[in-house]
Amino acid sequence: MGGIVVVGTQWGDEGKGKIVDLFTESVDVVARFQGGNNAGHTLVVGEEQTVLHLIPSGILHRRVKCVIGNGVVIDPEICLEEIDGLKKRGYLKNNKQLLISDRAHVILPYHKLIDKLREAKRGEKKIGTTGRGIGPAYEDKMCRVGIRMGDFINASRFKKCLEAILPDKNEYIRKVLKGSSIKMESLLALQRRSAKKLAPYVTDTSVQLDQWLRRGKQVLFEGAQGTSLDVDHGTYPYVTSSNTVSANAATGTGVGPNTIDQIIGISKAYTTRVGSGPFPTELIDKIGQTLQTNGGEFGATTGRPRRCGWLDLVVLRHAIRTNGLTGIALTKLDVLSGLPKLKVCTAYRYRGQLVKELPADLTRLEQCRPVYTEYEGWTEDISHIRDFDDLPKTAKKYVQQLEKQLEVPVVLVSVGPQRAATFFCQQIFS
Repeated sequence: MGGIVVVGTQWGDEGKGKIVDLFTESVDVVARFQGGNNAGHTLVVGEEQTVLHLIPSGILHRRVKCVIGNGVVIDPEICLEEIDGLKKRGYLKNNKQLLISDRAHVILPYHKLIDKLREAKRGEKKIGTTGRGIGPAYEDKMCRVGIRMGDFINASRFKKCLEAILPDKNEYIRKVLKGSSIKMESLLALQRRSAKKLAPYVTDTSVQLDQWLRRGKQVLFEGAQGTSLDVDHGTYPYVTSSNTVSANAATGTGVGPNTIDQIIGISKAYTTRVGSGPFPTELIDKIGQTLQTNGGEFGATTGRPRRCGWLDLVVLRHAIRTNGLTGIALTKLDVLSGLPKLKVCTAYRYRGQLVKELPADLTRLEQCRPVYTEYEGWTEDISHIRDFDDLPKTAKKYVQQLEKQLEVPVVLVSVGPQRAATFFCQQIFS
């Protein structure tokens, strides 16, 4: 058995899609285990850019099986848009390449409406939701009133589910959120448009994954968002609605944790986050603007500009502990080129005390001030480099100091968006 988990170590957008796409060359299966289409993974192959929101990044490799696990919430129309878009470009020629869990929950129009109306009602206290219905769909799952893919593709079961839940949803939308009701017929029409097309992909993916693992297949488990957006371990309430940490790779796909051998955390060489919430190393100055511009820091899903700041080792240590990381893949090192001085946050200072672990209390976190170590930068363009030893001395020192501080090896460095602009510092695949 062999499973490798790839997770984000910051607030998402670390470059997981590219790394998963790269790792896919050495695996047989890629399985997505949480989140929904609020996540966007950008892949660049040659001159072609692909942005995926639900389908695992491994889909660009025709021999690789891709699984959307039970821990994912699925918007049927978005899923079909991705399938159709891939097919038009020559991918997913064999429907058996993609499997969707019959236990995955479905996002419906009332989830999206509730999401948007709630966020508007919060006013200045917005949490930064994408409005795609992710949170409300997970709420229904936990309240045991959700509709799963196995229900959705069966017309009679889907209608019975709606008859039980839609009156309550509409009452809440009208009376509490002051919105307009969702009509039953519009939901049934959505099912008629989508269910027949999605049905060939829907199966018990837990059983299939177990069979592959028992046959010695290498499975890559792909997460969305990042550790600091985890609903339990992130900067709550400015988080997503699922567990983004590595432990959910097993729960979100229906396999045992003993199938996982390695856990690789993806980290940018600096830090970004989208939406509201505390961000101790945020740079609201020219350097922050430079990182945003040079790094192309705009959301793949929403287009929102990302807030940028220096690398935060407090955040990374939190990710190492909560995920059990065995290695770090460092992305976007090239974005730091040209900055004469680089800073890395090694701790926070709170009311005169040194803080080395990420506080759960956001009031406290908002008052924390970063403690920086300064490093020399480099002026050279490193985007063409394909070996760690060829990096400028100051760039190598930057990476080596991160390893020393974090006590976890940097197994891979990325110096550009293309597949080729990446090199391994340590062997991952046997």
